[in-house]
Amino acid sequence: HPDHATALTNLAWARLKGYIDNDLQDIDATISLFREALALHPERHPDHLLSLYNLTEALNWRHNKKNTAVDIREAAQLYHELLTMCPGGTCLRSIASGENGVDYVIGGCNNLPIDASDEGIHLRRVVLELCPLGHQLRSRALHWLAQAVEARFQQCGSIDDIDEAIQFRREAVFLCPEGHSDCDVYLNNLALSLVFRFNHQGKPYDLDEAISLHEKALRLRPVGHKSRDFSLDNLGGAFIARFNKRGGVDDITRAISLYREALTLRTPGHPRRDTTLGNLAFALKTRYDKLDVSEDYNEAIDLYRESLRLKRHDHPQRHVTLLNLSSVLCSRFTQTQEKENVEEAITLCQESLAALSSLHPDRYFSYMRLQMAYLSRYEILHDPADLSLAIENFRLSSRHPTQGFPDRIIQASNWVVKVERHGHGSVLEAYSTFFELLDAHLATRSSTTSRREAATAFRGAQSLSVDAASCATRSGNLRQAVELAEQGRGQQWSLASRLRTSVEDLESANPTLAHNYLELSKLVSDAAQSSATITDRAAAERAAT
Repeated sequence: HPDHATALTNLAWARLKGYIDNDLQDIDATISLFREALALHPERHPDHLLSLYNLTEALNWRHNKKNTAVDIREAAQLYHELLTMCPGGTCLRSIASGENGVDYVIGGCNNLPIDASDEGIHLRRVVLELCPLGHQLRSRALHWLAQAVEARFQQCGSIDDIDEAIQFRREAVFLCPEGHSDCDVYLNNLALSLVFRFNHQGKPYDLDEAISLHEKALRLRPVGHKSRDFSLDNLGGAFIARFNKRGGVDDITRAISLYREALTLRTPGHPRRDTTLGNLAFALKTRYDKLDVSEDYNEAIDLYRESLRLKRHDHPQRHVTLLNLSSVLCSRFTQTQEKENVEEAITLCQESLAALSSLHPDRYFSYMRLQMAYLSRYEILHDPADLSLAIENFRLSSRHPTQGFPDRIIQASNWVVKVERHGHGSVLEAYSTFFELLDAHLATRSSTTSRREAATAFRGAQSLSVDAASCATRSGNLRQAVELAEQGRGQQWSLASRLRTSVEDLESANPTLAHNYLELSKLVSDAAQSSATITDRAAAERAAT
């Protein structure tokens, strides 16, 4: 019947009004009626857009009363379709674009938990499209999309994801200049994302920018601001990362000062006091390792133990404190040679491994700390079993699939150094692992310049192929010596070959130089062909005689 869809819609609206007024509890049947009416109004039907809107209203109301995530997700998809097709200036678009329409849906989606799956990220992209430039909720939509993409980066390690997350965060910062109530939050988030990328790729300018952004955020959080402690902690962490990269004493001194101030704001009983205790201890341990400030490591041990006492056994970051305490105990063992220190360090590392799933990225750090503990014990007590255990943890850490390539490459490089020094049989395996990881790391870079930056970031990488070939030769494995030399040479030639500028680009920049280049290329090519012809003729003449 031509009026059947209209009758369905009228009945559905009557039922929806009863549901809104709490006179009717059954919303599911009402939504089914709206769906049936929409099916009778396909895309080209003049009432298709109105039927879309009616269904979104019912879904919004069920979400409002039952907080059903599936409803707000579907409503977002429907609003995206509706607003894409609905002309501007119409009454329907005005209603749909209002506070109780699309803005309600955007707010509901922003309250959903982070979902790093393809479907979850697609939903966040849809929500962003519902917030065109100038929309008051665009900055928040950018933030949540960045959070989802960044979460996928942390799970999968794709550089494209962290690059995209940073792009979204830059736009959010641009939309919230100083004076905006959320400016400090978006500055802080962009800085943290840049630190993530630095940890993955080692680009120093990411770290410099992150520090600058954290300092801006801290200025927006003066003494008395509820989030000042977070900014102090975050800025301290960035300074430590730069100190580890460049060794500037001012950076580590500033980090320790920031953490001490943060600790005064997180007094006993504060829920995050354990975090700042651990951060301050880590800064003191870092300074001790690099500058040998003797009083630092005893204070660091005391702070780590206090932090560990405050953390529940199911705390998601407990393993970090276990590893950090293990590290400083290992350092004390090296100084004092008291076995109980290194034995406790090994036990703490094993406890951290037991707390982590098989693919958790931080298992890399557990393997690394175990390797350091076993190796330090071997170098003092000379038990071959400790060296074997250290090598096994070198192997596990450098091959842990969910940790970023730069850390794993450095670990493989350290593996090479240690086994060369101690004459262990895994030396060729260590070299091969290094080259495999470097190849994979370079493959994640999208430009020639970034690939060269990545290759040169690892000290000694250019000469390592020669060292590897020499090592294989000494061990009598000539076949692997050639393979390792060619692998290293291939990496360097691959990088060099990509540096060539196309003739078209050269011609647009300098036509005369391009012309001279083409003439020279022709002369070289002609000379090569002439030489080949003479050689072929000479060979033929020798064959004839």
